[in-house]
Amino acid sequence: MLERILEPEVMDTPQEAMIYDEMDHAAVNEAFVTDLIAFLGIEPDVEAAMIDIFDVGTGTARIPILLAERIPQCRIMGADASIAMLDVARINIDIAGLLERVQLARLDAKQTDYEDGFFTGVMSNSIIHHIPKPLAVLRESVRLTEPGGWLFFRDLVRPETREQVEQFVATYCGEEPEFAQKMFGESLQAALSLSEIREMVASLGFDPETVRLTSDRHWTWAVHKPE
Repeated sequence: MLERILEPEVMDTPQEAMIYDEMDHAAVNEAFVTDLIAFLGIEPDVEAAMIDIFDVGTGTARIPILLAERIPQCRIMGADASIAMLDVARINIDIAGLLERVQLARLDAKQTDYEDGFFTGVMSNSIIHHIPKPLAVLRESVRLTEPGGWLFFRDLVRPETREQVEQFVATYCGEEPEFAQKMFGESLQAALSLSEIREMVASLGFDPETVRLTSDRHWTWAVHKPE
């Protein structure tokens, strides 16, 4: 198994934020939102009770924007530790006309000031691989989820060999600028293995089988918190 090599926890330069936002994540983001909606079994309804969602590592807020456009009864708090990412996110949210339903907070998701069970659900896409010790983020996310609420996390799975890393970069990032390819390769090597994320989930009292491989390069943890 390829050794996990950590990358910086926070991408906090304007250049990194802009490059990340300009990368073509459309298909991955669409799949995340579609799969989340299917998991929850919710239908768009402007008259339904509001769903309050915490987005861990919101980045430039592309997924919260897409989800808010699809599901009008949701409000999303997008959290990130990077000022540069949040600056770009704020522009994206404004352009989408969603400032009232997608808000932003700069904080460390390992420890927040929100009350227990403050959110209906917690979601996260591709932040776990940035965290040296991600169990703290997972534990805090469980705390923030209301009883009977849900957690939906997706991230990269670490390839077994360096050759697989290079293959994934060529396949999924080969048309991107060199710096973007480098970022993606480093993210793959910083990711958890399937067994590592399952061990963490099990330590929190959840069935490890609720973490599944959902693509050739992603795992997904989708679970409801006991009431």
